[in-house]
Amino acid sequence: MDKKLTLSLDESVIADAKSFAKKNGLSLSRMVESFFKHLTSEKNNDHNWSPAIKELMQAAEPAGDYDEKAVITKYLEEKYK
Repeated sequence: MDKKLTLSLDESVIADAKSFAKKNGLSLSRMVESFFKHLTSEKNNDHNWSPAIKELMQAAEPAGDYDEKAVITKYLEEKYK
């Protein structure tokens, strides 16, 4: 069963991803799903990921001063104004 996931990404990344998906006959959702499946598959449990995957994983790590609670609070305040 599919479930909705909301992501916040840089506009240029979204535009490039949409263009790539369209050129390859994919929906953006299926492309992201495929990436996550590949990233979390058992064959990748040895952490022998490609340099591109490693770079993506590093980019996804929060900054040292990242405050998850503050981010959630801000999001909820904006959502329920």
